[in-house]
Amino acid sequence: MPARMGGQKGIYLFLKYVSNKIPVICYASNDNEPSASENFITKKILGTGSSRYYNLLNFFKLKKEFKKDGITHLIIEHPYLGWLGVLLKHFAGVKLIVHSHNIEALRFKSTGRWWWRILWQYEKWVHRQAHHSFFITVEDKNYAIANYKLNPSLATVITYGIEQAQAPALTEKEIAKQKVIQLHGLPNPDFILLYNGTLDYEPNLDGLRTIVNNINPVLMTQQQFTYNIVICGNRLSPENKTWLLEHNNKNIFFAGFVHDINLYFNAADMFLNPITDGGGIKTKLVEALAANNTTVSYSNGAIGIPDGIAGNKLTVVADDDATSFANAILQQVQHTKDVIPDSFFHHFYWGNIVDKVRSILQSIK
Repeated sequence: MPARMGGQKGIYLFLKYVSNKIPVICYASNDNEPSASENFITKKILGTGSSRYYNLLNFFKLKKEFKKDGITHLIIEHPYLGWLGVLLKHFAGVKLIVHSHNIEALRFKSTGRWWWRILWQYEKWVHRQAHHSFFITVEDKNYAIANYKLNPSLATVITYGIEQAQAPALTEKEIAKQKVIQLHGLPNPDFILLYNGTLDYEPNLDGLRTIVNNINPVLMTQQQFTYNIVICGNRLSPENKTWLLEHNNKNIFFAGFVHDINLYFNAADMFLNPITDGGGIKTKLVEALAANNTTVSYSNGAIGIPDGIAGNKLTVVADDDATSFANAILQQVQHTKDVIPDSFFHHFYWGNIVDKVRSILQSIK
């Protein structure tokens, strides 16, 4: 806290909305900066840096705090502190729930980390020790049931959510679009195409390279409409920033880190998601669809979005097929004024998601 990146926002909003239903205490690392607006209590007792992942003293601190606070259920975010959760399960008498945001071992396998098999065994052990596991996609849940041998009744999909219950009005999007155009001095294009992400994360950087090197050259050959591809994101290395700025005269604009990403989601006509690596649901795709952006995604990048739930606002193409991706953009511009179905918001609205969470926690006695 404050939550800035997609994964951080996923945890923060989960806590925010669960705490609207049941009392929540967040035991956090010391580098968090909670605000007075949260419904949940934050206790910064886990330390900072990598040592918090193996500091045995945290077991004694938490065991004492749990007794004082009357804690009955413990949810850990990701499996990394699983060893600590298992100890507290046995010695503090709490029910352990693992909130998985990816199959972490497979995420690191996809980015070429040699030690992913070690993490796979550890992740399996943590989930098998839990009273219940939350997974962010059906695909992750099914993988864990098949490969970690989990009891299907002890695994539930708790997706990444959104705070709004309906799409922004088209007039609201047009106001945001004109604001971004004026803010950056864009040449009033017919369409703004948006891409965003943390740009030192290799899957996001690969997506950026795909847009610049493979997709944009195809778009530049068409004469149907004018466009600008706006890139938002932080942590881009100096050499990659130099490379990207060289394309500023090719309908590409690098906005860098922006404080209000929602303004850019609302301003965009289309969202580009050429992601083939990483795991779990792509939070930025959910947010883009919630802003009523017409989107084009590689298959891997669309995992976690149920088929048909976004209507004609989402087109999925085969991974690494940049030509088909560019052609899909050309076809999808006709749907930029369409409105995403209500079914999307029913599925992804946090208020609905946490009702399921509360029901499961109440059932674990």
